[in-house]
Amino acid sequence: MNVILSISAKRLALGLATLLTISLIVFFSVELLPGDLAEAVLGQGATPEAVSALRHELGLDRPAAVRYVAWVVDLLHGDLGRSLATGRSVVELAGDRLGNTVVLALAAAAIAMPIGIGLGILSTVYRGRVFDRVASTASLAGISFPEFFTAYMLVAIFSVKLGWLPAVALVGSGESWMQRIALLTLPALTLALAVIAYVLRMTRAAIVGVMAAPYIEMAHLKGIPPVSIVIRHALPNALSPIINVVILNLAYLVVGVVVVEVVFVYPGLGQLLVDSVSKRDIPVVQACCIIFAATYVLLNLLADILSVLSNPRLKRPRQQV
Repeated sequence: MNVILSISAKRLALGLATLLTISLIVFFSVELLPGDLAEAVLGQGATPEAVSALRHELGLDRPAAVRYVAWVVDLLHGDLGRSLATGRSVVELAGDRLGNTVVLALAAAAIAMPIGIGLGILSTVYRGRVFDRVASTASLAGISFPEFFTAYMLVAIFSVKLGWLPAVALVGSGESWMQRIALLTLPALTLALAVIAYVLRMTRAAIVGVMAAPYIEMAHLKGIPPVSIVIRHALPNALSPIINVVILNLAYLVVGVVVVEVVFVYPGLGQLLVDSVSKRDIPVVQACCIIFAATYVLLNLLADILSVLSNPRLKRPRQQV
């Protein structure tokens, strides 16, 4: 238990340091953008007095280091500022969109994780045979295709040619559950196809690494069927890397939705980020980046902790010499 707590504390400290570094990169990257934010907000016809007043209101007349410290302090208090485009609280604005992004990520995970793990197990059972070669080739193709290409191909097939599913996912509050599922199907499937390939390959690699153990050879000598060997003997000892890859891919699903949301016009946090960049709505851009970064860091931390907890060598007490 002490080992687990020590590793978890180290991962937490590393995660906090990573978030601090990301906040520095986000804030000062925005500072490097060309042009004056106050002039961009007010337009070219604004008077110098109006520009100066807005700069003072936004705190742009203060040094960047001072503004960064104030921004971090506000973040720690849960204050993300207000949108320059709409005047709404960024917490409220991003909160609405974050819920949509999480729903899309969970829908993709519900498709990808069972299929990826199942295919990885079957590829191990039939290692070196036709099924394994076909699955490996298909997974390599799934990893190679960019998400926007996969998205447009799915739209061309299921929306344009067959007319089964809508090409855009304008999810609102008035749809029934069946309508919402139809709207989510193509974006969720786009995300799931890439994740299935990763999970399949990592699951297969984790189980194959265990298959060389002496107790697996003993199980073969006893005449135990290959399926039983993989599921009952190899899989439990390969859970640590499999759990790790599942959580990491869940983090990818949450953070990597930007392209998919833009292609399908899905009202999530990624679409909000892209819209805010085009409007130079800096508080919203910074907030979206920090939310994505925090989500990724927290899920990585969860993956590390679960990986440690599922490792039988760390849970087994050491014998005294």
